[in-house]
Amino acid sequence: MTLDQRIEKSEPRIFKAVFPNTTNHYDTLFGGTAMHAMDEVAFITATRFSRQRMVTVSSSKIDFKKPIPAGTIVELIGRVTNVGNTSLKVSVQIFIEEMYSEHREQAIEGEFAFVAIDENRKPMQIPK
Repeated sequence: MTLDQRIEKSEPRIFKAVFPNTTNHYDTLFGGTAMHAMDEVAFITATRFSRQRMVTVSSSKIDFKKPIPAGTIVELIGRVTNVGNTSLKVSVQIFIEEMYSEHREQAIEGEFAFVAIDENRKPMQIPK
């Protein structure tokens, strides 16, 4: 399997409904809740790509472009963007979908770095 095929095969698409218990006093999704979901999707992406133990080592440049209102559906998409010797980067996007219309727009984007570790929690090679 080529690198591009592995990247495509590892891409998850996860949908969630935004309920009031996940929103702040502005009735929009808590930023920390969004970041938690993004890290989870990034982890799934990294693990599906490498099929190894992966740990988050950093997150960077998380851009909150639009608030995510309660009563919407969000789609989280993870994609491997760079593969190194022992680490890889994953981009995660969150899209807002209105429940009762076709309207859809990107709300958040961020990047996460992961390292593959062995049973002793030491960095190990990621197969390419």
